[in-house]
Amino acid sequence: MYEFLDYRVADVMTAAPITVRPGTTLGEAEALFQEHDFNGLPVVNDSGALCGFLTKLDLLKAFRFTDESLFPPYEELMAQPVEGFMSRDVATVTPRAPLTRVLQKMIDAQVKSFPVLDGEALVGIVAREDVLDGLRRAVSGEKASSPY
Repeated sequence: MYEFLDYRVADVMTAAPITVRPGTTLGEAEALFQEHDFNGLPVVNDSGALCGFLTKLDLLKAFRFTDESLFPPYEELMAQPVEGFMSRDVATVTPRAPLTRVLQKMIDAQVKSFPVLDGEALVGIVAREDVLDGLRRAVSGEKASSPY
């Protein structure tokens, strides 16, 4: 179990994650959620910089009942761009971050995943499943392998 103390985000993250642009429709994002069972999608601008993060919960929030509409029109909402629903203040981690700290950060923030930035570059995504995988690997005696 002590091996887990040496694990870094880079040891378990999904490198080069699938991303969407701010103009991607909610329908297109929903199809990616369905196809890949993602927790969230990094939203990047034309230069590839992270500008937001869209979660399944953000998608569901689009369908809130309002005073103007008891039932939002599904087709109209799904045609809306993700930029109107994504989180812009995105919590991120670095590839060098200790997995122990990321585990605590996930618990404290009650989030399922974090985009991984190396400087300004999006290099991966780390999810709860990845942290659990790191725990399993450490318990089995597997050493951390990232260069960080």
